Amino acid sequence: MEEAAAKSHRAAHAGRKAEKKAKKLEGKDGREKGRNDKAFTSSSHNRAHKNALRNAEQAQRRLHVPLVDRTPGVELAPPILVALAGPPGVGKTTLLKSLIKRYSKATIGEIKGPVTVVSGKTRRITFVECPTDLNSMIDIAKVADLVLLCIDGSFGFEMETMELLTVLQSHGFPKVLGVLTHLDLIKSPSTLRAQKKRLKQRFWTEVYAGAKLFYLSGVINGRYPNAEILNLSRFIGVMKFRPLIWRNTHAYMLADRLEDLTPRETVRQDPKVDRTVTLYGYLRGIPLKDSTAVHIPGAGDLRIKSLKKLEDPCPPPTRDSEKRRKLADKQRLIHAPMSDLGGVRYDKDAVWVNVPGNFSKNNDEPKGEGEQMVISLQDAPTTLDEAIRQSQIRLLKGSSAPLAASSSKGKGRALPGDDESDDGGVEEFESGAEDEEFSDEEEEDDLDEPGSSNRGRTSLRQPRAVGGSGADRAEDVAYADSDSELDFDGEGEFEQEGEDGGSVDNGEDEDEDENEEEEEDDVPRWKRDLEAHAAAVSSTARRRPDLMKLIYFSDLTPEEVCRGGRDDDDDRDNQPAAGEDDDDFFRLERTIGAPSAQDETADEAIRESLVEEELREWDDEEMLDSIRGLFITGSAGQEGEEDGEGEDEGFEDLEADNGVIEDNSPKAQEAARAAALAAKKEALKRKFDEQYDDPDGEGKLDFYDERKNEMAAQLALNEAEFVDDDEETRHAVEGYRAGTYVRLELTDVPCELVENFDPTIPLIVGGLLPNEERFGFIQARVKKHRWHGRILKTNDPLIFSLGWRRFQSCPIYSLEDRSIRNRMLKYTPEHMHCLATFYAPLATPNTGFCAFNTLGPDTPAFRVSATGVVLDNDRSTQIVKKIKLTGTPYKIFKNTAFVREMFSTALEVARFEGAHIRTVSGIRGQVKKALSKPEGAFRAAFEDKVLASDIIFLRAWYSIQPRKFYNPVTSLLLADKARWQGMRLTGQVRREQGVKTPLNVNSTYKPIERPNKKFNPLRIPKKLSAALPYASKPKLMKPQKRQTYMQKRAVVMEPEEKKAVALLQQIRAIQKDKVAKRSAKKDERRQARKAELEKAEARKQQYRKEEKKEAMRKVGLKRGSSGDTGGGGGKRRKTSDDLS
Repeated sequence: MEEAAAKSHRAAHAGRKAEKKAKKLEGKDGREKGRNDKAFTSSSHNRAHKNALRNAEQAQRRLHVPLVDRTPGVELAPPILVALAGPPGVGKTTLLKSLIKRYSKATIGEIKGPVTVVSGKTRRITFVECPTDLNSMIDIAKVADLVLLCIDGSFGFEMETMELLTVLQSHGFPKVLGVLTHLDLIKSPSTLRAQKKRLKQRFWTEVYAGAKLFYLSGVINGRYPNAEILNLSRFIGVMKFRPLIWRNTHAYMLADRLEDLTPRETVRQDPKVDRTVTLYGYLRGIPLKDSTAVHIPGAGDLRIKSLKKLEDPCPPPTRDSEKRRKLADKQRLIHAPMSDLGGVRYDKDAVWVNVPGNFSKNNDEPKGEGEQMVISLQDAPTTLDEAIRQSQIRLLKGSSAPLAASSSKGKGRALPGDDESDDGGVEEFESGAEDEEFSDEEEEDDLDEPGSSNRGRTSLRQPRAVGGSGADRAEDVAYADSDSELDFDGEGEFEQEGEDGGSVDNGEDEDEDENEEEEEDDVPRWKRDLEAHAAAVSSTARRRPDLMKLIYFSDLTPEEVCRGGRDDDDDRDNQPAAGEDDDDFFRLERTIGAPSAQDETADEAIRESLVEEELREWDDEEMLDSIRGLFITGSAGQEGEEDGEGEDEGFEDLEADNGVIEDNSPKAQEAARAAALAAKKEALKRKFDEQYDDPDGEGKLDFYDERKNEMAAQLALNEAEFVDDDEETRHAVEGYRAGTYVRLELTDVPCELVENFDPTIPLIVGGLLPNEERFGFIQARVKKHRWHGRILKTNDPLIFSLGWRRFQSCPIYSLEDRSIRNRMLKYTPEHMHCLATFYAPLATPNTGFCAFNTLGPDTPAFRVSATGVVLDNDRSTQIVKKIKLTGTPYKIFKNTAFVREMFSTALEVARFEGAHIRTVSGIRGQVKKALSKPEGAFRAAFEDKVLASDIIFLRAWYSIQPRKFYNPVTSLLLADKARWQGMRLTGQVRREQGVKTPLNVNSTYKPIERPNKKFNPLRIPKKLSAALPYASKPKLMKPQKRQTYMQKRAVVMEPEEKKAVALLQQIRAIQKDKVAKRSAKKDERRQARKAELEKAEARKQQYRKEEKKEAMRKVGLKRGSSGDTGGGGGKRRKTSDDLS
């Protein structure tokens, strides 16, 4: 049945909307407004050009790199994963309860794990509350489609909020909505407005300008106001999500339930044995195969034992069941297996039913799911084992008697419990009987009424045995799940058993057989026994094997597939197992090999006879060549294709309206060839025009639209490839698609995962690509986070969050040195990127990651140490470290010296022959050859003579290798998920154990004493001094040996003189200060005067400029007027009249 087209929009012709629209279009005089496109355009062409550029820039900014959205259609899409994150105490749980109440009208007391609700006709939402530990925030950032970031409006942004935003940016940055809570604590309206504005600007800085921020005023009855929650839910309902690269290439699942399938006895004998667990949830991303390796963040890599599709516990409403505009209450489903919903809660492998207070079974009050479960268990008359033992199989819904097998003589074996059934009657097969549907209540009423007619049969139809004698057919009865799976032959038939076990025959059947025998002589041969022929054909078709199942779902060899199966399997099927009771067990007996004699006879009866003369026609090579082009293996240039012969040429159109048969005359064939050739030429011309027409034409698309169309066409082609395949084949070839609710069984799971399982911690199962299971060296571009307090040191352990994994490794930082080598850095540089190389499982290039020093909650500072992106994967790496070797000369010649204490052996000298060396003073040299004695000495050549006190050094590069250290973070295996401890630094271990750092005397810092060096005075020989001119001669005077009178005299003043001198000094000081102040004032006045003069000069210059312009304008007018009269072009001096 084809799906109905979407309902088109009908504009309102009456009502408030229509009146408002008509009033808007109405003019002043009552007529409709005319549209004038030029009314609101800019009059300046420059302004119009700027507007065009601005619009083009905005259009380009909206474009993004087109990505293929691998999510299935609306009906098969998985629920949108919405995570509620934020610091503790901001109202995440209250917000989650309010949203669940808004969508599903349900109230959950304690929320644990994911909660899935139906939010609309085409959308489902899975809510999950993100705990405050860093491990959970990292995992949620990798799978969440939308993050509701809760912020305390009365406090502001906290450290956990900024850490979460950094992690989100590193892992693809999904959509983020801000939610301000606790705004009712701010009483002043002006303060509230200022706080909202400040937080909004800060939120825009961290996310993007224009990011949506919602305000929740207060809590009413344990929930936020309905109007504010309604606005938030509406915004969530219309959001569109762009596929992220990592999720678009990996399959993943958020588990909403965990069960332990390990036998209890095995756990009792060994509590630490590895467990077998099953996880339930919706698949997301790309299809997942059961052969794919998976990784659980916090637990490790695991293998899938089995993967099965289950019925969707929270299906979206179908188009047929939900035709109203508003979603009905019965369609507002909710799925929260780990939460306390309806009194039922799933915990590992147990189901807890909470029934508060006392209740009565006869009470008419509505009961929850848990109470209904308890009541049904109390009303059960028998145990589950006894019910299974007494269960019976009924082929049809209305049948009252169970299935029973009988032989061709009417004596069959009955299933257990058949002799307890006293119901009789014969089942009637009528046309359309299978289409009738009866409710359970009607069936119970019919069975309870003593006088009601029993339409169900009391015995099983007699099946046909395949091959063998009658006795074998009586013992070996073929059974199947449905009638279509049984094998029939041309002799057997179905019979019905009566109450006494005999076959039931009707007189009407005998009469019909007599009438058919009388009419056999009057009908043609091909019309005789049509029913028998149809049964034979159907039995042959049923025995036809399914090649897809034989190839993908069996371990048979190609020879066994061609033969029809294994011979030992047939023998094993024919022999009953040891201890088998023939009355309790039935085997499916089916011959897969060659057809039986009855089958061949039936096939020959319906097969047309062949004439040898007609077969000889196929030996004609000309006839074969004429039709060879109609087959795939034929040549493309065959005659039939060149002439344009179609596939339908020469066939009759029996379903045409006029019933006219096509004309096969030579003229008609020639016309058909000409028409086909013309069509072919037209197609080639159209293809040529598409390639070589004007690229600026109207039908030409830009690169962005072409790329999107190509992706859409390829996606449609991929979808069409699996349309005709059944679900089992599609799962084997493609895998389980996103949106499927699956049951994932894992083996060899650590027992700590089950014992310490916490439903509030998100459990993610991520699919791994084949290359992500191998280990190697990863080269990444890293930058230390600007909020992290300390720089990072090489070989210090860091915790990386890369892909699905969280692990600890020791990176080596390096910097590319002139594109020649990677030079090791001891520390990361400030405010710039560097390269980091570490050992880990390989990851796809351009994959973002973030790094941490610690994941514990005890660190008060910002915990995100660095962010980066993967550049390359390599099994080996080349990082060099700068090394400086020093030595001293012990024999010095003119340009040669013997150097020692730089190398220890002659082999090292041979390794560095030809290397460049230098002295501290800058003299360059080269290593020549090793000396015999002392060991490690060599001969070096320099460009100048070196001194004995010179230090000679050699700069070299030493290759280093990163440590192969990989320590996965196993936080889910701990009782306290936030207390995972990895490899610690030596200083941290010493500090925790109270061990002092060992002190090396030679490594201690000592004060450097540098004595002042005394240089000898410059001495000029007397002969040279005499030859110098007087101006260049040194003016040297002998030092005076005797003191002068002024030096020898002693001045002794009287007290009055001292006072006078002091007074004079004070007066001078005052005068000096006055002069300084006066000069400062003068400077200020001078600067002010200078500024005024500059302003006046600027005004004068502007006035002069304007005067000059006016004068030049007048001169131009005069020249123009003189040019019109044909005057001469000689130069003329400017006069005062021209300048006035």
